[in-house]
Amino acid sequence: MNANLFALFESRFPADRTACCIETHDGLYYTWDDLDRATAKIANLLTALELPAGARVAVQVEKSVEALCLYLATLRAGLVYLPLNTAYQEAEVDYFVGDAEPAVVVCSSANFGWVSKVAFKHNTHHVFTLDENRTGSLLQRAAQQSDVFTTVERQDDDLAAILYTSGTTGRSKGAMLTHRNLASNAQTLHEYWGWRSDDVLLHMLPIFHVHGLFVASHGALLAGAKMIWAPKLDMAQILKFLPRATVMMGVPTYYVRMVQEPRFDKEVCANMRLFVSGSAPLLLETFDAFRERTGHTILERYGMSETVMLVSNPYDETLGERIGGTVGLPLPGVEVRVVDGEGQACEASVIGNVEVKGPNVFKGYWRMPEKTAQEFTADGWFKTGDVGRFGGEVGERKVPDTYLTIVGRSKDLIISGGYNVYPKEIESFIDEMPGVAESAVIGVPHADFGEAVVAVVVRKPGADIDEAGMIGTLKGRIANFKVPKRVHVVDELPRNTMGKVQKNVLRDQYNTL
Repeated sequence: MNANLFALFESRFPADRTACCIETHDGLYYTWDDLDRATAKIANLLTALELPAGARVAVQVEKSVEALCLYLATLRAGLVYLPLNTAYQEAEVDYFVGDAEPAVVVCSSANFGWVSKVAFKHNTHHVFTLDENRTGSLLQRAAQQSDVFTTVERQDDDLAAILYTSGTTGRSKGAMLTHRNLASNAQTLHEYWGWRSDDVLLHMLPIFHVHGLFVASHGALLAGAKMIWAPKLDMAQILKFLPRATVMMGVPTYYVRMVQEPRFDKEVCANMRLFVSGSAPLLLETFDAFRERTGHTILERYGMSETVMLVSNPYDETLGERIGGTVGLPLPGVEVRVVDGEGQACEASVIGNVEVKGPNVFKGYWRMPEKTAQEFTADGWFKTGDVGRFGGEVGERKVPDTYLTIVGRSKDLIISGGYNVYPKEIESFIDEMPGVAESAVIGVPHADFGEAVVAVVVRKPGADIDEAGMIGTLKGRIANFKVPKRVHVVDELPRNTMGKVQKNVLRDQYNTL
């Protein structure tokens, strides 16, 4: 049996290949036959280049259906796909190309000048362009190829993609994901989230990241379901397309924007069955406001570049309810444990390090065997670097012991006066205070305590936040060593393209008391 991920998708294409597979925001329609023929042409082009086995195809282009076809064609040709964030600049791309040594680089026409120089510097001989308006040298060359292609045989353990981590601390690492990693996760989510062939996915996420490229796109492809394809979050397009959709995935920022839109109501969501949020924590306030506005409960889940999805709140209510502030239950076939510094299992409600095991867990870091070895325990569990707990409380709510709550990243842990301080815990108290839209808690150097706790707070429009008053209130609610020494009020928090707060930026900005 061919373990190539594309072969799995191909087996699920609907019998009617003339049915619409993807509808774009600007009125274009792609059938399943179009998808088959387009990926065949690009796969034939890549094959004609006579690339070495396991060759990487690095791609930094704007979102388009053709960009998705390039990803699928890379899989189909048996090559390794390497997506790059469109925000990356020359120095960053130089590192990724130098490290991954791709045989092919695809970029936008606007960036061809500097990208080609970087590519040729690192002995990449093939550089193509691809633009969101369906132009570029890649499509020009592919147009001359046959629209028939036999999907290349691949084994479970063969590489399908390399995703570079954000690199906020130290050198970025390339997570190597196999065909089995991606296929097993797609099949698990297909069952767990109840995907159907008559689903319609509203796709507004970028496709250089796990959430948009793997979780969202794979879900629709595996179900043989239609996608409505938009380049980014746009409230006018949400109001236009959501009444015809059944599934939507987004980062928390999307849902904040939606509840702020007066025209967004239950009628707009009448046809929806599932809203999924991930890539960053969703505020309880947003979770509750969305349910009040629409009658829908957002499903929060947890995953990472190295593992795709690990944990999810249930879609099927017979398995449990969706609890805001938690990421839910380990997915079928995935094992999750929370351990202390000695590797011993923590009791329920006790915070510790989150470790995981399963068929979705990556093969290792590209050309980093020592780092790979460090990130796995002797008994084969991957150390996620996240800190969390099973059970405990979220706000004033008792959480079942089977539900996981992520408290933060281990690198964000603050050690003040010898005590461990978990930023998420303090943020949950601050976020409930009047006038607070959201907050981020960081540690800054302190002569006496090693690190001091500092809060950066975004106020709601028109609100007045008093630093001394907030600190005084917190002293009455949490242990004194957890209370921020300073509270900085800002208009917004710095975020990356997936909506995650960039605490490294905040630490640089507020590195002194």
